[in-house]
Amino acid sequence: MRLAAALTCLLALALASAAAASPVPERPADIRLEGQLTRADHETYVELPFAVPAGTGRLTVLFRHDGAADRTTIDLGMRDPDRFRGWSGGARDRLTISASDATPSYLPGPLPAGTWNLVLGVPNLRAGVTTRYAAEIWLEPQDAPFAGFSDAALVAAPGWWRGDLHVHSGHSDGTCQSRRGARVPCPLFKVVETAAARGLDFVALTEHNAVSHTQGLRELQPYFDDILLIPGRELTTFQGHANLFGLTAPLEFRLGAPGATDLNAVADRAASLGAVVSINHPRMPSGEACMGCGWRGDLDGSKIDAVEVLNGGAMAAFGGRAESPLSGIGFWENLLNQGHQITAIAGSDSHDPDRPVEAPGALGRPATVIWAASLSQSDLMASLRAGRVFIDLTHPGLAAFDLEARAEGASAVMGGQITASPGQMIAFRATIAGAPAARLYVVEPGGAVEVLPVPEGAEATVAFTRRSEGRTGWLRVELRDLDGALLALSNPIYLTVAGANRP
Repeated sequence: MRLAAALTCLLALALASAAAASPVPERPADIRLEGQLTRADHETYVELPFAVPAGTGRLTVLFRHDGAADRTTIDLGMRDPDRFRGWSGGARDRLTISASDATPSYLPGPLPAGTWNLVLGVPNLRAGVTTRYAAEIWLEPQDAPFAGFSDAALVAAPGWWRGDLHVHSGHSDGTCQSRRGARVPCPLFKVVETAAARGLDFVALTEHNAVSHTQGLRELQPYFDDILLIPGRELTTFQGHANLFGLTAPLEFRLGAPGATDLNAVADRAASLGAVVSINHPRMPSGEACMGCGWRGDLDGSKIDAVEVLNGGAMAAFGGRAESPLSGIGFWENLLNQGHQITAIAGSDSHDPDRPVEAPGALGRPATVIWAASLSQSDLMASLRAGRVFIDLTHPGLAAFDLEARAEGASAVMGGQITASPGQMIAFRATIAGAPAARLYVVEPGGAVEVLPVPEGAEATVAFTRRSEGRTGWLRVELRDLDGALLALSNPIYLTVAGANRP
């Protein structure tokens, strides 16, 4: 078999068998280095040079060889034009390096243009043995979206995935008790461990204008293989805060600085880097009590993917009540009434993982629950943008809360759009699984229009109809207990009129 064909087969097997390692792009490699080693290379170091162009933001390497059966051992390291970037020995067959994060054993930091060297150490190669190797190298530009810390979904099946989209650690202002009881910046491991212990499927670490936690999340993800770790950033400005999910690259946040002339420019840059943009706690006060917390910014609604309509910290300030002067529901509905299709989400805004789970604002409460094709960053973020999301205030939580609509020749699910002619009937059905005794509230612009009983049982459905009034709008549902307290909130189905365009 020719060398290229044999190594292509070998590399394909490597890609299929190393799901827990650093992710490798799905496209063909930009650079391929291949060759062979013999006994003459035993106990030597071999450097394989390759060129890294200016503007490169991430470098990923996959290395394989065919000498395992003959006990050939090859160690890996990397040297950039200016310094040694790391040495993983024979522990890994792949590595990634970027400005914000790198495979453990390697140093994150800017990638200087010039000649880099993949360094091979050869501690063992038997006499008479020839070992063939191949290294594939991918070079991503600085503005390439970040795909996540795993090259495979944690669960490759569709479902409702429960998580917390607003959490802080000691990489910003999160604190917890030390082993001796002192209040200290909370280690990232402690925060993630608590999120996993509370049964969350995903958690977003959203530090204030910081990216330093990205390296820690990369190291933790292989160990925490039952909870998806999403890098985030709480864009913190004098005009308000916004979470940017999936962002690892540097981002200028100082409004008025070059590249950040206003919030629209910052949002555009974040979106170009693949981030989901969500306004945080828009009705919080701004001032000495909470500097810059309330939303005063002028941001084009078309640039907003989501709004944090319920915030655990705001709820804690009102004894756990979801509906208070600090609720962001009205802010969100005003954007919906302007014609924007924006997803409602929630977050604990946890700054202390030691806070008991029963307490308002504890990590994981309130929860954002997303229907996605798999438990992966790409699928979760796509479904968040699409509005396949409900907010859950119950504990231990609903198994499902969904909404669908049907009209003649058309159908839609929560987050989608349905078109009907004036006067045409639209049939809706809400599905609730795992609910306590409750009622379903049907909400349209202006408030609730109908209250319906929820049948008892592990899974309940509630059906109702609406007649198209010949204008665009939206409809969503809420689950409330028998005293009227909010338990869960759906995202809307958007209503359009045949022949009309949404604004």
